[in-house]
Amino acid sequence: MSKVSYLRRNLPKILITVLVLAVLIYIAFFWSNQEIKKRLPKKYEEQVKKYARIYELDEYLVYSIICAESGFDKEALSHVGAKGLMQLMPETASWLKEKYKLEVDATNLFDPDTNIMIGCCYLSYLLGRFDNDVPLVLAAYNGGEGNVKKWLKDEKYSSDGKTLKHIPYEETRNYVKKVSTYYKIYKEIYA
Repeated sequence: MSKVSYLRRNLPKILITVLVLAVLIYIAFFWSNQEIKKRLPKKYEEQVKKYARIYELDEYLVYSIICAESGFDKEALSHVGAKGLMQLMPETASWLKEKYKLEVDATNLFDPDTNIMIGCCYLSYLLGRFDNDVPLVLAAYNGGEGNVKKWLKDEKYSSDGKTLKHIPYEETRNYVKKVSTYYKIYKEIYA
């Protein structure tokens, strides 16, 4: 493989790594651990630990998604109707409740326990659909599972049908970077 093709294929990963390293260096020099923990807290720790364990998830990934999605505001409501801590669409919550026979009121998405349980169930589902590839899972969580599958089939976005070299939605591209950065920081300061 030539250096040029290697760079083309790995440029997104290289850029994300450089971005994460830059953020970590900035944090190391300008923020204390206490300041970082204020900005990236571990709220709803009981629920996150419980459902991360049940759905075999990394709790730091769950915290990173909650932080990015709602900033830990249990009453968060997006312009498209996503609700609660993990910003779940009511249709997705209802579908998951039926699919997995969840004993929960899927209409009560502002309840932290309900929201985190369904959000973790959804995250687990996506990890299974995308072979535990976290960047793909994050892209699907934000941009939709169907869109990610479509992008993987398109040579403009994926050269191998397994990884995305480019995410066409700017919001989703930024979301993946943001959550990935939070995830690395959570693991660094809390692990």
